[in-house]
Amino acid sequence: MSTIQMPVPDAGIITRKPQIVAALQAVLPADAVISDPAETRAYECDALTAYRCPPLAVVLPRTTEEVAAAMRICHEMGVPVVPRGAGTSLAGGALPTADSVVIATLRLREVLEIDTSNRFVRVQTGVTNLSVSGELAPLGFFYAPDPSSQLACTIAGNIAMNSGGAHCLKYGVTTNNLLGVRMVLASGEIVEIGGPLPGAAGLDLLGLICGSEGQLGIVTEATLRILPRPEGARPMLIGFDSAEVAGECVARIIRSGLLPVAIEYMDDVCLRAVEGFARAGYPDCAAVLIVEVEGSEAEIAEQTERIRAIAAALHPVEFRSSRNDDESLAIWKGRKSAFGAMGRLGDYLCLDGTVPVSKLPFTLRRIGELSREHGLEVANVFHAGDGNMHPLILFDANTPGDLERAEAFGRDILRLCVEVGGCLTGEHGVGIEKRDLMSAQYGPDDMAIQMEVKSALDPRWLLNPAKVFPLDASRPWREGRAR
Repeated sequence: MSTIQMPVPDAGIITRKPQIVAALQAVLPADAVISDPAETRAYECDALTAYRCPPLAVVLPRTTEEVAAAMRICHEMGVPVVPRGAGTSLAGGALPTADSVVIATLRLREVLEIDTSNRFVRVQTGVTNLSVSGELAPLGFFYAPDPSSQLACTIAGNIAMNSGGAHCLKYGVTTNNLLGVRMVLASGEIVEIGGPLPGAAGLDLLGLICGSEGQLGIVTEATLRILPRPEGARPMLIGFDSAEVAGECVARIIRSGLLPVAIEYMDDVCLRAVEGFARAGYPDCAAVLIVEVEGSEAEIAEQTERIRAIAAALHPVEFRSSRNDDESLAIWKGRKSAFGAMGRLGDYLCLDGTVPVSKLPFTLRRIGELSREHGLEVANVFHAGDGNMHPLILFDANTPGDLERAEAFGRDILRLCVEVGGCLTGEHGVGIEKRDLMSAQYGPDDMAIQMEVKSALDPRWLLNPAKVFPLDASRPWREGRAR
């Protein structure tokens, strides 16, 4: 039994299901509303599959106006709404409650405008992350954020969680590449924030929306910054016989002033799984770094030699620099398939915490100690360049008590991230997974201010109400007693 709790569903809303469904069907196309329990079960969880609950109903709109129509009905009838992209959230951000309506953006799949002169693309937010760059590739441009789930994850989810990816070290996360949004508020009102032109002075509302986890509205269109494809890129693979030494190599690269496109880390547990799955040709060692640089041939050569010198001082077991496109694909193949490969070892919880790069050696050592204390194996695969860690805690879901042990281990890791000067999340969001740890990072006043902001845009707390904030702290707000 999980230790993560959800609010008791409102029996009155569940009783009114026929009326709620009928009201939604009256304003939406016939195929846009799903209410059959056998069909709503497909939306009972996201990628955090340990927790499940079928929603009251599911809405699949094709336009912003249809999203707004559904939101107005839910607002008028007091029904909680759970926004959903592709359901790839690893923090339970799209987990429904039994009294909620899921509004999914998957059918919002149009590329609306591409402007290479002004370097932006405008899309509906149901398009996948990878498809944006796919549309841009023939024009010599790309969209920088590249989460590991980019084949499936949507722009809506990327905005909700402020997603990053392997190349965020140089190009930033979603908020650094988001220019504007069109979104639907809890009331059903449609608003536009930002756009392709430089933003106006004043409150950074776009920064507020990006990373808000569906708490403030449903983003239906997005204007994204696009970049010309670099002249060339070259990854390097560096193997070490110590996880701490690999962490030290990352710290030294960053301190040197170099800015690689990516620095990725995989430990021995992950490497064994990856080799059995992808046959990527990685060395048998304690940890591997993938470091990618880009630019002209001269720039790539200069950066490669500087990184080679930094690594050599730490005595790597292998240093391999790609010589062609096939070798580059082989180096990245294992990293891109790491999470799928780990699934072959059994069940796992994928965490997401961020630490200062200088603290990577200590953090990796301490995670190893915690693994022994909790009696559960952990694999580390993460974006090392910005300290965005993704420990994968292995457990057996069929063994009573194993999930609870994994959750306890995960909480200790996330507390460790905060203790060394980091934070609870880098790109996966808080969701339900880290909701009850928010007090480890924020004091009561900090959380109260955040909840006041939510109340300003969602006074009835209908949008994703059981996420992000600890249930005890948010109860007065959810029940309307704090205002």
